[in-house]
Amino acid sequence: MSVTVVGIGAEGWPGLGEPARRALEKADVVLGAPRQLALLPALSAEQVTWPTPLVPALPGLLAEHADRELAVLASGDPTFYGIGSAVLGHDPTAAVLPAPSSAALACARLGWAAQDVDVLSTVGRPLAAVRAALAPRRRLLVLVPDGSAPASLAESLTAWGYGAATLTVLGSLGAPGESRVEGRADAWDHPAGDPLAVVAVACPDAPDDVLLGRAPGLPDDAYAHDGQLTKAEVRALTVAALRPVPGALLWDVGGGAGSVGIEWMRHHPACRAVSVEVREDRAGRITANADALGVPGLRVVVGRAPEALAGLDPPDAVFVGGGASAPGMLDAVWAALRPGGRLVVNTVTVEGEAALVAFRTAHGGALRRIGIERVAPVGRFGGWRALAGVTQLIHRKDP
Repeated sequence: MSVTVVGIGAEGWPGLGEPARRALEKADVVLGAPRQLALLPALSAEQVTWPTPLVPALPGLLAEHADRELAVLASGDPTFYGIGSAVLGHDPTAAVLPAPSSAALACARLGWAAQDVDVLSTVGRPLAAVRAALAPRRRLLVLVPDGSAPASLAESLTAWGYGAATLTVLGSLGAPGESRVEGRADAWDHPAGDPLAVVAVACPDAPDDVLLGRAPGLPDDAYAHDGQLTKAEVRALTVAALRPVPGALLWDVGGGAGSVGIEWMRHHPACRAVSVEVREDRAGRITANADALGVPGLRVVVGRAPEALAGLDPPDAVFVGGGASAPGMLDAVWAALRPGGRLVVNTVTVEGEAALVAFRTAHGGALRRIGIERVAPVGRFGGWRALAGVTQLIHRKDP
């Protein structure tokens, strides 16, 4: 079998280069969406329409046509939120012939430098993921699933304090009927439009937003909680000690309000986290907090650790925010931790301290005490009030 993934733009056949045309002309079978297949001239190849859902059916389609020349149509750049990556996952020898992506065309129309733009997709993904990318003066390109999505995005931006953002909806980029509409998020009144659209978002200079930046230590009142919350100052030190990196997986054991896992994921869109929480009500609150703070991909597991950890993917980092003294807890998370991974444990109890000291004796690591004082009312005046002192273990497992 020879597989070639051909990127095709909204302009269709006229926009294809010679290599792409030759691949389609010699193919025995062309796979694609009805809209893409309709862009082709009369060819000798059999045309096969993608089934729904597509990704689970892909291995079977490739196997079915294993003895034939196969061309797969994709929109624009096949490896940019496209089917090309899935095809390569099943057949690494497949050739990919890209056309300009919708993001590249949008930047060209807007005069934006592509390297300075954040690109997000809400196609099959929650709109809430846009939240974490917002910042003063930032430029975003948001891929949307349908013509009504720009209105939903404008409504959400307004709710998040970015009502002054400018939205530009670019439809059918590259096609003769290419369209463009724009307006402020808080005054958006355009009807549903082209379903093949990219929404450009120009953030205002001074949004009404207290959640600025991706650094850890968001205000405590950014979270819904019942008191089980790692406070902002301790949270900032904790996430810094965990050292999040793109693609890494964190176990947040004893999730509480989910704050450490959430701020780990806010560090970079590729960061992943699982929050383990024994109480159903807190688990629901963690999910709501994750949605509100722009990381809807946070996974919540309801159960008591360490038993609830069985079967989870091995972590690159572990935070234990509750239950450090539970029998077998630290041994279980240390055994699961990938080589080179980091373990950070916070405790406020003497029993927890004893467990940390014992762990450090067995495995090494660093201990520190964190003391925070905040000004609080004392009658008509203000005075310093200490938060509960936190003992913290920081350990890196040998590679």
